[in-house]
Amino acid sequence: MKSNSPKWLVVHCTRGSLIVGAVLMATSACVYAQTSPEPGGHQLTRAEVRHELQELESVGYRPVPNDLYYPGDVQAAEQRLEIKRQAEKNALTGGNQIAQTKTMH
Repeated sequence: MKSNSPKWLVVHCTRGSLIVGAVLMATSACVYAQTSPEPGGHQLTRAEVRHELQELESVGYRPVPNDLYYPGDVQAAEQRLEIKRQAEKNALTGGNQIAQTKTMH
């Protein structure tokens, strides 16, 4: 039997297709596992993502395609947003709780 016979080609092509298919199935399962929400958590809705983006933009974040400074610029904006939220919380509670306890002692 020649090595170039049609039967030989079909067998090897089929085996190769099965191997490629198995690899693709295994990698797609891994990708899905990484994007699954944590138990007890929920997936973000589009509205929640938009709201978060608006909050980040309110402290100076400007999303651009192919950002050379990503993820550093997002992390800096998240820190600024946390400082802004803490300042708003302090304003609602009547000032910094730590400062109030130091003056009482």
